[in-house]
Amino acid sequence: MGSLFRSEEMTLCQLFLQSEAAYACVSELGELGLVQFRDLNPDVNVFQRKFVNEVRRCDEMERKLRYLEKEIKKDGIPMLDTGESPEAPQPREMIDLEATFEKLENELREVNQNAEALKRNFLELTELKHILRKTQVFFDETVPTVSYNTSSSTTTFKSRWRYGRRQMADNQNEDEQAQLLGEEAGMRASQPGQNLKLGFVAGVILRERLAAFERMLWRACRGNVFLRQAMIESPLEDPSNGDQVYKSVFIIFFQGDQLKTRVKKICEGFRATLYPCPEAPADRREMAMGVMTRIEDLNTVLGQTQDHRHRVLVAAAKNLKNWFVKVRKIKAIYHTLNLFNLDVTQKCLIAECWVPVLDIETIQLALRRGTERSGSSVPPILNRMQTFENPPTYNRTNKFTKAFQALIDAYGVAAYREMNPAPYTIITFPFLFAVMFGDLGHGTLMALFGLWMIRKEKGLAAQKTTNEIWNIFFGGRYIIFLMGVFSMYTGLIYNDIFSKSLNVFGSHWHVNYNRTTVLNNKHLQLNPSTADYEGEPYPFGMDPIWQVATANKIIFQNSYKMKISIILGVIHMIFGVSLSLHNHTYFKNRNALLYEFIPQLVFLVMMFFYLALLMFIKWNRYAATNAPPYSAGCAPSILITFIDMVLGNTPKTPLPGCESYMYAGQSFFQNLFRFVALCCIPVMLLGKPLKIIQQRRQANRQNLTGATSDAEVGMTNGTAGGVAGHGGGGDPHEEEELSEIAIHQGIHTIEFVLGSVSHTASYLRLWALSLAHAQLAEVLWNMVLSIGLKQEGWTGGIMLTIVFAFWAILTVGILVLMEGLSAFLHTLRLHWVEFQSKFYKGTGYAFQPFSFDQIIENGGAAAVEGAE
Repeated sequence: MGSLFRSEEMTLCQLFLQSEAAYACVSELGELGLVQFRDLNPDVNVFQRKFVNEVRRCDEMERKLRYLEKEIKKDGIPMLDTGESPEAPQPREMIDLEATFEKLENELREVNQNAEALKRNFLELTELKHILRKTQVFFDETVPTVSYNTSSSTTTFKSRWRYGRRQMADNQNEDEQAQLLGEEAGMRASQPGQNLKLGFVAGVILRERLAAFERMLWRACRGNVFLRQAMIESPLEDPSNGDQVYKSVFIIFFQGDQLKTRVKKICEGFRATLYPCPEAPADRREMAMGVMTRIEDLNTVLGQTQDHRHRVLVAAAKNLKNWFVKVRKIKAIYHTLNLFNLDVTQKCLIAECWVPVLDIETIQLALRRGTERSGSSVPPILNRMQTFENPPTYNRTNKFTKAFQALIDAYGVAAYREMNPAPYTIITFPFLFAVMFGDLGHGTLMALFGLWMIRKEKGLAAQKTTNEIWNIFFGGRYIIFLMGVFSMYTGLIYNDIFSKSLNVFGSHWHVNYNRTTVLNNKHLQLNPSTADYEGEPYPFGMDPIWQVATANKIIFQNSYKMKISIILGVIHMIFGVSLSLHNHTYFKNRNALLYEFIPQLVFLVMMFFYLALLMFIKWNRYAATNAPPYSAGCAPSILITFIDMVLGNTPKTPLPGCESYMYAGQSFFQNLFRFVALCCIPVMLLGKPLKIIQQRRQANRQNLTGATSDAEVGMTNGTAGGVAGHGGGGDPHEEEELSEIAIHQGIHTIEFVLGSVSHTASYLRLWALSLAHAQLAEVLWNMVLSIGLKQEGWTGGIMLTIVFAFWAILTVGILVLMEGLSAFLHTLRLHWVEFQSKFYKGTGYAFQPFSFDQIIENGGAAAVEGAE
């Protein structure tokens, strides 16, 4: 538990590994996850390191696995995930894995290529089938061989030709229309009484391109073509990407080779597919029968191909997760080995790493296991090194404390061996949240949601969803549960459940008015000076009678919650300053202890703890049933009293029969407290800089006379003790210029003095959000749910069901989610700014061990980061 309150003690070690045993030893350390390696080759290019070829091989294997994964997901095949993590394979097993992946990829690509070719043939045959069907209708309606005589068939076609040409020419200008009509008249004159032989082409085109295709044909061929088209009702599958597309069949009639060439170029430009279509009906029927036979054969082959592909993918899906784990572990090991140095003989690898002191024996055992697995006879060597570099910060966590530690690290990682706020946040965070969110009903909903995630955490964690919002909720499930439980407690204190009260112990008030007066008179107030009040406090929480005291309910709760907020805030800040004592004593920072901690604590106690004490004195001394000078009318304002104390003002003349002060000797004690608090300010401002100047002068004299050693000078400076160079929480001003020290101390003093006032006022957010939450719940009840409660009969039951559903949705969406998020953010600010600023610097950097679990959890993306 020591590391929960303060980060683990770390040490820098040098590791010597035989080349043959390096891979197995690093593999064991990756399973352990307790070693952070340093890069000993910072100036060496990534592509010039020793094991770059092995890393590239791993990248290639990952690429093949991702290809397999994409194909498996495309077919919707479930991938087996046992949750187990196989050990990293030996280097010689890489060849077998590469051969397996190469075989699977080639086989799958070949199957896909064959399937695509078959689908393309199937598409062509299907389009040809539709062309043969549709064109039969076209040929039945029109005869392709016509003459300009008086026969009925030629007259029909001629009229359709003219109608089509003139219809498509409606949007042309007059010159173009005249030109087209002239061409038609010339054609009639040049071939009187002769048969006209027309050519045609047939094909399919995407339906969305058909309109532009028709316009282009008309303009390019000057209306000398005749287009007929029909839609293919069912969509066709694109063999290249599997998308469903809609197409149309068309047939174009024209005369002459010149128009034929022009029509084909236009079809090619619009990516229309042309197919051969016989002119004779018998030939078309014969071709259609052959097409249907080939389609049936293709369907059979396609089914067999898909079955074979499915079997390959199903077999791969059983091992894909394990293959990914193995490849990522191999890749991470070689990334880590690239951080090592080779000795001159190239038979030994040298590494430097940060390790927790308590886990050195565990790490040595892992190194021995790795050496035995590799068959090496040379044992690894792990030596501790002396360094002046600040070690990383490592706080051990479990699934319960992990979320709270994440809240602290989001502000800043603690300096090495600095006091960790996380264990105290476990209690203070949900409690301050509950002060703002206090409602028994809403707290129950939140607690049940958190409890459900805790009970189902194994199954929910195994789903490994990528939904970021859900992952945030699930990661903070213990925080949510505690916030709900604490909100239930404060809800009982406020006696508030969905804006109503619980009448458990009855009421200590007796109403002497009749029912009509109570319901209709909105100006009635609860007056404790009358006989309506029994005079004894309620056993637990608030008396339920306050829920119906509409006239002075807000006045009473305002005063109560505002004073409670100030009291809780002052206690929280004093506790934060008290925690700085542990930092100063651990790092033996005598200057900070004498000239920062003591005056800061005295200043807070003399000013703001006294303010909280005045509230208790006022509650205890003044009552509505007391006679002057301690009656309720004689009670002075705490805020005015505090302002008069700070400014040294004389209290105003009290009312007749009342006294100016709350207790005997108040003026003397307030002047004394103000004087002591003011004296703390110059101590905070000048004490530490002057002491550092004195110590430096003394150290210089001792160095000149040779009376002391460097170690003794360090002891004189008050910074000795702890680990050399590990002064994450020590005095940061040792080597600074005196002017910088003075400026820094002045800023720190002003920030603390002014911050004490602003931070105390900041805790009033506890009062403001609590009242806002209670009023929102009351408004939601009165404006929504009460509508259904006022209805009677069977219609009232239906109305109540509908209104209750609407009220429940608004309650969960607004009062639980939105108000809960708002209270969470305000609580986070109170901890980051008002609490942690009193003792926490957060200037360290996190311990990032080489851990396979972390690498696999991040999907392999942390392979390099974890190694470095």
